[in-house]
Amino acid sequence: MSNENQEPVRVTGSTFTLFMSFVRSVDHVSFVMIVICMAMMAVLVAAQVFFRYALSSSIDSADELSRLFFVWAMFLAIPHGLKAGIHVGIDVLVSRLEDNIKIKLSRLMSLFGAMLMGIIFVMTISVIGDKWQELMPTIEITAAVYYIAVLIATGHAFLHLLVLAWGGPTIWTDQIGRASCR
Repeated sequence: MSNENQEPVRVTGSTFTLFMSFVRSVDHVSFVMIVICMAMMAVLVAAQVFFRYALSSSIDSADELSRLFFVWAMFLAIPHGLKAGIHVGIDVLVSRLEDNIKIKLSRLMSLFGAMLMGIIFVMTISVIGDKWQELMPTIEITAAVYYIAVLIATGHAFLHLLVLAWGGPTIWTDQIGRASCR
């Protein structure tokens, strides 16, 4: 809210519109990947239960793969939580501020958060390089695959934090009526 009438900030312009469109596309791809990871995890765990109890056998890599799918789903979901504002926060002080100060503070913190995500993104690249030679114990896949999820999540979160810094804390609800993953 930027004026005395507490009207929401409206951000327009072709650059911002293109950027929002790009972020929505990334959101859609991420959402599909989350659904696939969760489905694969559920199928794998169900198959492992069937193999253990019905066939007295086991899928050697089931624990490792289901953990991998879970990690990927959780990291891919983090930016969607940022978009919708469903993250853990303590707002005892902030809730007592005037609306225009809350908005300015929110934009500043979003910019600061984007900078931190950028730093984590760059650091994760070196961690992936360090872990690339290590293989997972039961499957011949690099252990760096866990950190690739972190890399994607921080890049995606960076985009969302830029949108929030640029457009304000209500930009997603102003743009589409509600924060949606699609």
